[in-house]
Amino acid sequence: MAETLPTTHEPQPEPRPELDETAIIARDLIRFDTTNHGEGRSNGEREAAEYVEARLRAMGLDPVMHESAPRRANVVARVPGANPDKPALVLHGHLDVVPADPRNWSVDPFAGEIRDGMLWGRGAVDMKDMDAMILTAVGDILAEGRLPERELVLGFFADEEAGGLYGASWLVDEHPELFAGATEAISEVGGYSITVGGQRAYLLQTGEKSLVWVRLVAHGTAAHGSRLVRDNAVTKLAEAIAQVGRREWPIRLTGTTRELLAAIAGALGVDPERVSPDELALATGSASGFITATLRTTSNPTLLHAGYKHNVIPDRAEALVDIRTLPGEEDAVLAEIAELIGPDVEIEIVHRDVGLEAPTRGPLVDAVTTALHAHDPEATVFPYLLSGGTDNKSLSRLGIEGYGFAPLRLPDGLDFPAMFHGVDERVPLDALVFGRQVLKDLLLAY
Repeated sequence: MAETLPTTHEPQPEPRPELDETAIIARDLIRFDTTNHGEGRSNGEREAAEYVEARLRAMGLDPVMHESAPRRANVVARVPGANPDKPALVLHGHLDVVPADPRNWSVDPFAGEIRDGMLWGRGAVDMKDMDAMILTAVGDILAEGRLPERELVLGFFADEEAGGLYGASWLVDEHPELFAGATEAISEVGGYSITVGGQRAYLLQTGEKSLVWVRLVAHGTAAHGSRLVRDNAVTKLAEAIAQVGRREWPIRLTGTTRELLAAIAGALGVDPERVSPDELALATGSASGFITATLRTTSNPTLLHAGYKHNVIPDRAEALVDIRTLPGEEDAVLAEIAELIGPDVEIEIVHRDVGLEAPTRGPLVDAVTTALHAHDPEATVFPYLLSGGTDNKSLSRLGIEGYGFAPLRLPDGLDFPAMFHGVDERVPLDALVFGRQVLKDLLLAY
């Protein structure tokens, strides 16, 4: 019997790519809305932690969950190492994310959508991609009946996006035994590729700036909005934050940034003494937004609050300012800000944390380079100082040196750094596979 041909041609859905397990886990985690609103308020961390806990148990591990407050959950598991003489390595990520306004996104930020060969959603970059790479890389090693070279402490923390007070910082204070025997840690905001002078390089995060969050408070006279009032709290505050926000802090190079700039100059074939640090930083393309900020202190007003009605002059006005100093400069910068704003505006410290600089050479850096070369033989590794901060700050209180290495081979033209806390956060699917493989090799060798 002859086959009957259809008289109409229905559009066929585009075939969906078969997802690597890393992408599946990252997608699943994105679908947990773990928005951290700050001030102790968060969504979904417990549910995401339970998912991770189940994954770890399925690997044959014995994870423990610790809640610092109701539903502010942290999960930690130990993986035995093949070489018990080596110190343990902490491999950690956070499960919370910053808020995402769906009105500004091309996709639902918590749908975990696959589009254009990428996984989209809040946390795809910061940092549920790395959480997934940790789970799959360790899972691959155990599934093969092998062990990592050294004992691992796997940590999945709450509250990183608000300073870690309910996450890593709390665990370090209340349960330091969880990290016993560890001397180094690997986490986020490093390991992704950039192109400099036509050459691919991977940024290994070997340090991070200090964090000082302050509140500026101005007081004045409350009055009717029609009055002549020179003692106006809003005016005082506006003048103060304009001074702070416009302050051009001088360039100061740390050991890490000097080494980075020398590496960039080498890739460009120029003399680092004859080209300005800002020019060298700009040569890193999209990464320059991070790198230029590591050459100096930054002080950015981020929130204003005053008043409650159009015709009422308030007696109080306040602003939040995000200050990131170079390691060791916190007190000097705060003293200068006090001078800038004058005696009529108070400074309240909301949160303060240390800056870090770990060695840019040594066995861990060598192992990272070797693992990358196994999958990208032409690549080079550049150390860099992170302009933001990670949970490595908390672990440093236990003497643990922290690095950022979430390995991702990225296509040219993808502005990856802009997606940290940005709109339409997304990560290439093949980069997740690359990261899983590189991380596995690193854990087997180091």
